[in-house]
Amino acid sequence: MKESRDYWKINLEDESTRAVLDEYLLGLKLENKAERTIRNYRWFLERFFSECTVPLKLLTSEDVRKYFNHFTKNKKEKTVDAYLSALSSFFQFCLAEEYIENVIIKKRWRPKIPISLPKYLNEKEFARMKIAAENLAPRDRALILFLFSSGCRSSEVSNLSIKDVNLEKRTAEVTGKGKRIRKVHFSEECAIVMREYLQTRTYSGEDPLFLDNSGQRMQTNSIYYITRKIGKMAGLQQSVHPHCCRHTFATNMLARGATIELIADELGHVNLNTTRIYASILTEDIILSYQNIMG
Repeated sequence: MKESRDYWKINLEDESTRAVLDEYLLGLKLENKAERTIRNYRWFLERFFSECTVPLKLLTSEDVRKYFNHFTKNKKEKTVDAYLSALSSFFQFCLAEEYIENVIIKKRWRPKIPISLPKYLNEKEFARMKIAAENLAPRDRALILFLFSSGCRSSEVSNLSIKDVNLEKRTAEVTGKGKRIRKVHFSEECAIVMREYLQTRTYSGEDPLFLDNSGQRMQTNSIYYITRKIGKMAGLQQSVHPHCCRHTFATNMLARGATIELIADELGHVNLNTTRIYASILTEDIILSYQNIMG
């Protein structure tokens, strides 16, 4: 098993291909790409080139297409697209570094993926979650209120330390994708419960903001477990996960008149088009409400 610091290293017998792949993945690491993204790319590229033994310089589109079809047989369109993104990115790198001479991946290979709208809680579901959380310990209640009022990702919450949070100003400095640091805001109710939670423990500024039951930094799987637990307590039909809280935060802000630019800044989106998807959610909700009233 690879050590955490070497998560980008490839395990292949072919030394020449392995060297190019290591160079590519190290480049992603130096560009501050998310560790999870690099691990996913490494996994697929390692698997692909373990079976596709044609030397890199001799690879043709036909070779890649044949092996790619083999790996993606019976896979969902989103999975096929994710695998194709990994290969395309790698071969673009190879072309730029002159490891290959021709474009190998063809644009027409991309599957047509229908746009799926983010899952979020409506006002009634959101209210039921908050009511259910009132019966929880301060830690879990502070966590759920922070997720709903800051829009942070679970990994960003997990990495927070106490020194990153200002309860008076109700702000927190989080490290997002690409190790970009941004300031987020949270509600007054969250700040009150957060202060109540911190009063139950002794701590220094360097300590994690949220601790698990063993006194260690709370990991993303624990955050997921807590949100799902509260969702069940609230009697919701859908499974509630941290990203659902993030989507609910964004749609609530947009419904209350916040600009796309402000929401993008709070969420840490670099591309505004990523944020505009929430406008589509509200448009569909308006249409549904009209149909329910007018028939």
